[in-house]
Amino acid sequence: MRPLTADDPEGIGGHRLLARLGAGGMGVVYLARTPGGALVALKTIRAEHAADPAFRARFRREVTAMRHLSGHRLVPVVAADVDAREPWLATEFVPGPALVEAVDGFGALPVATVRTLGAGLADALTAVHEAGLVHRDVKPANVLLALDGPRLIDFGIAHAAGATALTAPDAVVGTPGFLAPEQARARAGEVGPASDVFSLGCVLAYAASGRRPFGAGNAAGVLFRTVHEDPDLADVPQELLALISACLAKEPDERPTAGKVAAMLRDPRLPIARRPSRRATTEDRPPSAPETSEAWLPPAILRVVAERSARALDVPTPRRTPRDTPPRTPHQSTDDDPSPSPSAPRPPSDPQDTRPPTRRRVLLLGSAAASVVAVGGGITAYLTAGRGGTADGALPVHTLGFQADLSRADKAIGIAQERGARLAVERHNAREDITFRLALETVDDQGDPSRAKEAARRLTGSGTGTGAGVSAVLGLGTPAAFLAAAPIHQDARTAMVLISSDGAELARPTTLCVTRAPESFLALPLASYLSSVRPVDRAAVIDDRAAGRTGSDLTNRFSQMLRHEFTTSVHPVAAGSDDFARPARAALAAKAQAVVFSGTSPERAARCARALADAGFTGPRLGTWHVMRPTFLQQAGTAGQDWLFGTPFTDPGSVSRAFGAAHRARYGTAPGRWSPEAYDAVGLVARTLERLGGAAGIEPGAVAGRLFDAPYRGLAKTLRFTADGTKTLEQGPPYYFLFQAKGKAFRFLGRSDQVG
Repeated sequence: MRPLTADDPEGIGGHRLLARLGAGGMGVVYLARTPGGALVALKTIRAEHAADPAFRARFRREVTAMRHLSGHRLVPVVAADVDAREPWLATEFVPGPALVEAVDGFGALPVATVRTLGAGLADALTAVHEAGLVHRDVKPANVLLALDGPRLIDFGIAHAAGATALTAPDAVVGTPGFLAPEQARARAGEVGPASDVFSLGCVLAYAASGRRPFGAGNAAGVLFRTVHEDPDLADVPQELLALISACLAKEPDERPTAGKVAAMLRDPRLPIARRPSRRATTEDRPPSAPETSEAWLPPAILRVVAERSARALDVPTPRRTPRDTPPRTPHQSTDDDPSPSPSAPRPPSDPQDTRPPTRRRVLLLGSAAASVVAVGGGITAYLTAGRGGTADGALPVHTLGFQADLSRADKAIGIAQERGARLAVERHNAREDITFRLALETVDDQGDPSRAKEAARRLTGSGTGTGAGVSAVLGLGTPAAFLAAAPIHQDARTAMVLISSDGAELARPTTLCVTRAPESFLALPLASYLSSVRPVDRAAVIDDRAAGRTGSDLTNRFSQMLRHEFTTSVHPVAAGSDDFARPARAALAAKAQAVVFSGTSPERAARCARALADAGFTGPRLGTWHVMRPTFLQQAGTAGQDWLFGTPFTDPGSVSRAFGAAHRARYGTAPGRWSPEAYDAVGLVARTLERLGGAAGIEPGAVAGRLFDAPYRGLAKTLRFTADGTKTLEQGPPYYFLFQAKGKAFRFLGRSDQVG
């Protein structure tokens, strides 16, 4: 809730105004009190829109229709004046969060909650369709979560920027990502009840998976995917997959009715029914809709609803701000202050914390505008909300792209990074003091160059004619994908924030930001261990030529780094050879007291470990993070025990107890490698957007130019960039870590300069 301004009236239509809930291009939404003392959400339409006779006629027609709507899942109209200079409408005030807040803040909902949510929304749509109406804008921002079930709001009154857009035959009415193919094609004559069912399917897919089925970002791209591509339902639980897929059928006649959807959600044994060729009737309504208990919501969201309900009962005396009061300037850290800005996602709070909720520990309480009405939503959002526009509320939305292998050889790393990034986006959006929201658009490039190029074009908006792209792209974890996609991102001036890749495959693009240390410098933690923790006079490197440049760079760097402190001998193994016995014997003949394996294959490292054990070598054995996979432990057996590994990533389970707990609560498992680093990458971009003002329309090139301005203190480490103009990460021990093989796991020893 925000204070009234000097321009706001004391009251409207006998309703006393208490606070502002939101404002957009169409008008303002107020929290108001009726003469009888009830709280309402009072929505006004600006005079310039109401001056159009066609718009006013439509407003009058729809208010009349809404007054005749009845249904427990609808928010009733309690008063309206369609003839006023600035028409207004008052609806019952529901002090619950919007679905978009809940999912962005707490992640995907449980299956039981999604069933209750979908059945309630389907009941609401059945009532709407029986009245001869079509909602046309069913989306997460228009769904409120109340104690006794969901509510559907905003019945097409504030969809358009004006009457022309509402009545033009080629106008796209709705919100991209949550509208039907016939709406995306602007075929007004085909839009009907089935269109709302398609939108309902999008909403349920989003609620069940935390992901938009047709992606996010550039509106033209989302519309194209809605019409021509299958939805992304990879994370939708199996129990809901068939029904949601039926709702998302491209042809309207192949979708079930809203009544059938409600029935199937309440009784999963019912077969999926297609839509009959007639308008919805009372026969489509399920015989009875059971009452919904407040236990339908997860505990964390229940606490939000409870706090908002309590606040609604204790509305303060209205206060006003002068019309020329400048907005609050967010704190920005100085160049010497590595503290994250308020926009950077802070570590999540402990989900086991049972203390009473406070204003700072709940979902974005200040964004109640999205909870009561989407003034400025619908087609207004389509016209103004690209990847850096405003949508689903008054705050600007900046979309970050994430491009990685999520389904092939490196999927474990890709999925871990995506989850860390998504947690950071959700925690950012759940904070109270943000000045913009974040969205994450994910593309699986499978590590394939051609798919990587396609993903880069999609994320940058190349070829769409809009020029609208993501604010930054994260990931690009495989060398082949990075090589293919980097030129496209560079041409679009999109900041590329690498997490697990060091970007050494390409001459450094000007928009590249690498948040990890170079691969070749992994020799540093290994050399540090052998000079400080287990000092030796002689070391050997078994140079596995199968590792290519990665292995040779490590070998050369290690040999040069401590040439004045101990003697190093190098023993190569050909790429096509599996004979590690010969170099193992050669290392012992050279009187090596420690052995470093330069390869990247866990299978070949296991052979090396067995060969060293067979040769009787018992000194320190060291490798790099590429080898740290279960395959190494399984195939090396006892010969692999006590091996040490230098890594550019920290232990994901030790960075923050709250981070680990939040990850388990969200995904049911502990965070994987590179997950905290991905969380920090989002924070770095969010800090940059904050320093650029956070408003809509920030150019990607501006983000790329400001990423390196100051140190950033993240969960995994503090990122400090060089001041010599090269925009590279400073080198040194703080960016390297050591692990050791113990039993069936890799035990974290600590930062390389702190192990001793």
